[in-house]
Amino acid sequence: MAQQQLTTAEMEASLHIWLDTEFTYFKVEQLAAELATLTRDEQDFLLGWIRRIASTHITLAWQFGRRAPALLSRMERRLLEAWAVHTCDVFDRTGLQTALRVMEEVDSFDETQHRNDAAGALFDDISPILGNFVCGLSGRRLHIEEGDAAWTDGERIVLPPLIAALPDLDDNFQLAKITVALLWAQTRYGTLRADLAGLAARYADPERALARLYALETLRLSARIARELPGLYRQMQRLRAQLDPALPPTWQRFEARLAADQATLDDSLALLDAAYEDTDCPQWSDQGCLRPDAIATARAARLDKEKARLRIKLAELLEEHTAAQPDPQSAAETPPELNVTPRDENGLLDFEITLDDAPIAPPDGVKQLLTSVYLDFGEIPPDYLTPAGDGEYDPNLVFDQPEDPDAVWHGTYHEKGAELYPEWDHGRQHYRKNWCVMREKTVTPAYDDFYCDTLDKYAGVVKHLRRKFEALRDENRIEKRQVQGDEIDIDALIEALADAKDGSEMSDRLFVRLHRAERNIAVAFLVDMSGSTKGWINEAEREALILLCEALELLGDRYAIYGFSGTTRKRCELFRIKTFDERYDGEVKARISGIRPQEYTRMGFALRHMTKLLNQVEAKTRVLVTLSDGRPDDYFDVYRGQYGIEDTRMALLEAARTGIHPFCITLDRDARDYLPHMYGAARYIILDDVRQLPVKVTDIYRRITT
Repeated sequence: MAQQQLTTAEMEASLHIWLDTEFTYFKVEQLAAELATLTRDEQDFLLGWIRRIASTHITLAWQFGRRAPALLSRMERRLLEAWAVHTCDVFDRTGLQTALRVMEEVDSFDETQHRNDAAGALFDDISPILGNFVCGLSGRRLHIEEGDAAWTDGERIVLPPLIAALPDLDDNFQLAKITVALLWAQTRYGTLRADLAGLAARYADPERALARLYALETLRLSARIARELPGLYRQMQRLRAQLDPALPPTWQRFEARLAADQATLDDSLALLDAAYEDTDCPQWSDQGCLRPDAIATARAARLDKEKARLRIKLAELLEEHTAAQPDPQSAAETPPELNVTPRDENGLLDFEITLDDAPIAPPDGVKQLLTSVYLDFGEIPPDYLTPAGDGEYDPNLVFDQPEDPDAVWHGTYHEKGAELYPEWDHGRQHYRKNWCVMREKTVTPAYDDFYCDTLDKYAGVVKHLRRKFEALRDENRIEKRQVQGDEIDIDALIEALADAKDGSEMSDRLFVRLHRAERNIAVAFLVDMSGSTKGWINEAEREALILLCEALELLGDRYAIYGFSGTTRKRCELFRIKTFDERYDGEVKARISGIRPQEYTRMGFALRHMTKLLNQVEAKTRVLVTLSDGRPDDYFDVYRGQYGIEDTRMALLEAARTGIHPFCITLDRDARDYLPHMYGAARYIILDDVRQLPVKVTDIYRRITT
C-alpha cells in the first residue's frame, strides 16, 4: 500500500529545521506548497536530498529545493543526484559562489542532448576500474582525471563527467573503456612524438589538417588495438556500428594502408596531404579530442628532467657495479661498456641492460625512466645513456624532494608532497573528494634505555611469548577427508559406510594427514598518537609494540607499524615507525621509544592509507590492527560525534572489500557504544586496564591470525 502524501505543514516543519529559517529567513512556505503536489515517493526523494545538501551548506540546499521540483519531469533521478553531489564537490573545492553558479547551470539542461543519461556511465563510478585497466597496459603510467572532454597529454587521461551515448549502462562503460584504450595508444604508439601544432601549421587551414591527422591516427591506433586487445576491438566494432556512419571510400583505402603491422606515425603523415584534400573527415564516438598545446607543454616539462634523472641513475648503477668488483680501483680505471636494448614485442615493452655484454637487472625506477624516454622518441637517444659526471647535476633539483610536513604551519602552506584522501560525509551520504591532506612523517628516534628496560620488566612474559610463538611457527594442521594420509578419519569412515549401506556411492576421502601450516601473513599496526594517549597509555603502547615485535620476529610475518594523529582535515599526519621492508633494528627500536602524543584522533584517512599500503604487499592474509584509546575526534571540527564514527566505519568497509581483515584493540571503556557499529560484533576487544595492554596484545594477535 502506497504511503500517504506528506502535508504542507509537515514538510514546512522539517524545512524550517533543515534550513535553519530562524536565522536564514528563507521562506519555505512556497517550496512546501510545490512539494505537496508531488507523490510521496517524489516528496521523500527531494526532501532527503534537501536534508543531505543542508549538511554541506544551507544556501545550496535552499537553491536545490527551489529548482528540483521542476526538474523531476525532465531529468532522471540518477542524474539529479549526480548534479547535487557535483555541486557539493565544487563547494568543497572552491566555495559557495562557484557552487551556486553550478547550481544555476542546471536550468540550461537540454533533455534532447541527454536522452541516455539514465544509463550514462558516471566518472566517479568508472574511474577506479579504468584506472586499474590502464595501469595494466604497457607503457608510461597514466592516471585518470575528470575534465570537460576525453583527451590525453601523455601524462594523464582526462574523461568527461558522464558518457551517455548509448541507452545501455554496460555499453556506455565499454565506450569509456575503448576511449581510454585509444588515448593510451596515442602515448604508446607514437602519436604524441610529433610537433602536432607545427605539422598542422604547414597547411592553409591548420584546424582542418589537425582533424584529418587525428582521424588517420585513430585508424592506425584502432588497428593496433585489434592486434593487442582483440576482445576490446570487437566491442569497438560493435559500438561503432551503432553510433558512427560507415567510412567513406577514400578513408577505407587509408584504413587498409594504416592497418599494416609496422605502420607508424610517418605513415599517417604520408597520407595527410591526400586526407586534407578530401571533403569528408570521419569522427568516431570513442576517439576523444586532440590538444596539441597541452601535449607540447607536458612533453617539454618531461624531457630535460627525465634525461637528467636517467643519467644520474645510470651513474649510480655503474658505481654499484664497480664497487662490487674484486678489484674496485682497477675496475674504476676501465669503466664497463653500458648498452640498453629496447624490446617491443607482442605489445609488451621491456629493456635489456648489459655491462660489458653481461646482462643486469635494472631497478624499477630505471625501467620506468627508459620506458618514458622510449615513448617520447621511439628509441633511447645515445646522449641519454651517458652516465652523469660528478657534480653535473644537483639531484636535489632533478628529483622531487619531499616538502617539510611542518612547513605548512610555519607560514608556507602547501599540498605538494601530500596525499589527498576522500572522507565520507554521512549527512550528504557521499564522499568529500580529496578532502584530507595527509603527510607522512618519520617518528623522531629516541636513543634511550626504553627497549632494554621493557625487556627486563617483562622478562618472564617475553620468555613465555617466545615459547608460544615458536610453537605457532612450527604448528601442524590436521587436514580431514583426504584421499590418502597418516590415519583413518573416523567421521568420514562412518559416513562412507552409512552411504554404502544406503546404496549410495562410497567416498574414498577416508584419511587424515598432518600438514605443516605455511604462514603468509602481512599485518599493519596503526597506533593512536593523539594527545589523549599521554602518560600511562603512551608508555603501555610502546611496551606493547616492543613485545609484539619480539614475537613477530620469531614468526616471520611481514609487519609494519605506523602512528596517526590529526588537527583538522588540512593536517592529517601518519608517522612511520616501521615499514614492511625495514628490518627490526636499532633505528626502529629507537622510533618505538620516540612515540609521543600529538594532536587529535582523525582516523579515516589513516585507515585508507594503511589499506593502500597493505594492498601493495603480496600476502595470502592481510590484517589491519588499530590500537586506540578512544573514539574518532578532531579539534572543534564536524569530525566529532557521528560524522567521525561514520567516516571511520566507511574506511573500514573499504578495507574489508579489498580482502583486509580489520581489528581494533581499544582502552576506551565506553567503546561498546560505537565499536560494534564501526568494526562489527567480533572484530574488537576492549581492555579495561591499560596495564593489561603489553601482556594481552600479543595473545590477541595470535588469536586473530590463526
